[in-house]
Amino acid sequence: MRKAHSAYTSNYSRRAKFWSLINFLVFNVEIPASLTIGPGFVMPHPQGVILGAGVIGSNVTVLQQVTFGAKTLDFKFDSSKRPTVGNDVTVSAGAKIIGSVILNDGCTVGANAVVLDDVPKDALAVGVPAKAI
Repeated sequence: MRKAHSAYTSNYSRRAKFWSLINFLVFNVEIPASLTIGPGFVMPHPQGVILGAGVIGSNVTVLQQVTFGAKTLDFKFDSSKRPTVGNDVTVSAGAKIIGSVILNDGCTVGANAVVLDDVPKDALAVGVPAKAI
């Protein structure tokens, strides 16, 4: 994913798409080349993960079957329509984060939660739709 993003920022769009395709075929993870991801990103079980976020911060952990995405069709990948993930965030298995929500620093999203609203700093979001507790 780092090679895809590097090629994207260097205006090598075909090379960026190639590396994104390799990620998809080998790891079954969908990561757009334009996505900026901070250092310390961990994805221990990448199967079925779709990272359609606007920005992902540092030291973020994402487990299997997680989806970040826009509420509407967004083929141009407008980051203002997509989730923003802060630093030190954990997203548990099966969670769906949809729309222009913000996962603030230190928050945790519970398993299978559907996040439609911002999650405050250091909060735990659980449920469908997710509520911060």
